[in-house]
Amino acid sequence: MADKKLPFTKTEIEKIIEKYPTPFHIYDARAIRENVRRFLKAFSGLPEFKEYYAVKACPNPAILRILKDLGCGADCSSMAELILAERVGITGENIMFTSNDTPAAEFQKARDLGGIINLDDISHIDFLKKHAGIPEIISIRYNPGPRRAGSNVIIGNPEEAKYGFTYEQTFEGCARLRDLGARRFGLHSFIISNDIERSHYLETARMLFQLAAEIKAKTGVSIEFVNLSGGLGIPYRPDQEAVDIEALGREIAEAYDELVRPAGLHPMKIFAECGRYITGPYGCLVSTVLHKKNIYREYVGLDACMADLMRPALYGSYHHITVMGKETSPATRVYDITGSLCENNDKFAIQRELPEIEPGDIVVIHDTGAHGHAMGFNYNGKLRSAELLLEEDGSVELIRRAETLEDYFATVRF
Repeated sequence: MADKKLPFTKTEIEKIIEKYPTPFHIYDARAIRENVRRFLKAFSGLPEFKEYYAVKACPNPAILRILKDLGCGADCSSMAELILAERVGITGENIMFTSNDTPAAEFQKARDLGGIINLDDISHIDFLKKHAGIPEIISIRYNPGPRRAGSNVIIGNPEEAKYGFTYEQTFEGCARLRDLGARRFGLHSFIISNDIERSHYLETARMLFQLAAEIKAKTGVSIEFVNLSGGLGIPYRPDQEAVDIEALGREIAEAYDELVRPAGLHPMKIFAECGRYITGPYGCLVSTVLHKKNIYREYVGLDACMADLMRPALYGSYHHITVMGKETSPATRVYDITGSLCENNDKFAIQRELPEIEPGDIVVIHDTGAHGHAMGFNYNGKLRSAELLLEEDGSVELIRRAETLEDYFATVRF
């Protein structure tokens, strides 16, 4: 069962709210550090294992500095993410640049920073050559198409996904890149998302290990690293079990011994690009109840809205909700928990059994440490909320201020 405890009490969060009005996202620094150490230890049996944190999950420099200090790199997919990594001191091969439909300027920036470019399409070989040159180290993003079934609705079936090289193109791409001067090669694949069934991640590892062996046999190109990408999920629901990360590390190490060593590819580095698994459970959205409405259903209206957390509206995703001070109260009411956007899908929960809620109550929405604030937007003129960091000594740091109307109007002319 997933533990849905919070790193603060009602009294403690009330003191925080006195200084930083709701809504805001707050991240637990201690829990993030402990989780990263556990994650790295679980995969320590693999050669030169490295985690490249998926910056898109929580693109805040304070979070990236914590991860950098623990030895993580940055998985970037845009100019802004490359610059964010650079500004916190993550450069060189500590950057993995994986994007699609990529502008020339972003390839040039990745090359300027010395990052590892992970190509998404075979046509990008000539595009990269023209605009930034072919680097010594390069990676190919593989899409197995019908050779591998999809595992969830976020990615779907690989053959319907816009990402990566086909099976045949992967061999052609390796040979062509070698002929153009590349000397160090990597493989990557991203075909699962928010998956708590560890066997699917293991299947990705086995697939890439086998493909690396085939590439060497058919082209003579030796793969220096395999990037398993991200996709490991977290237990959003209390009745779900977290991924047994230690078991997964052992299973991937066994697959490595079975498939990589006999192919003559040892030592081959193993990378990951997890975002949600690293920070997801260790952030939450704190909001205050503004209104209650009783028509055909009972509605609870918050001062947060879909602009602060898009996942429930976008995916129909479940996020656990705690009403502070009523953690042990019986769930006697059924509510839709809503925001104020002029869209009927602006709901954090639908027909959720909760304790009696009143205006002024503090509502905490769990597991927003990844793809929470990062997916915010300004529809309806809503302003993006602040981000706070709860440090190990109990202090709270403002790591992103809330937007103001001046911010909202800064790019327009009246």
